[in-house]
Amino acid sequence: MSWLLLLAAGAVYLLSLAIRDLPVGTAYAVFTGIGAVGAIALGIALHKDPVSAGRVAALALIVAGVALARVTSPE
Repeated sequence: MSWLLLLAAGAVYLLSLAIRDLPVGTAYAVFTGIGAVGAIALGIALHKDPVSAGRVAALALIVAGVALARVTSPE
């Protein structure tokens, strides 16, 4: 369980670094988007969650949305 706390602390630290270069909204959208994609991917890989065209499309849309938010954010 302590490894989970270390991972959470590391994620928040990386988010704080991202906020230095990105607007807060963009950084948080990227943070939650990566978390969602990671949770779905781990569910598929570790728990044999079903893979369907809809889930793959949803993952692709999340990744595309995160990329679009990053590319279009003012610097």
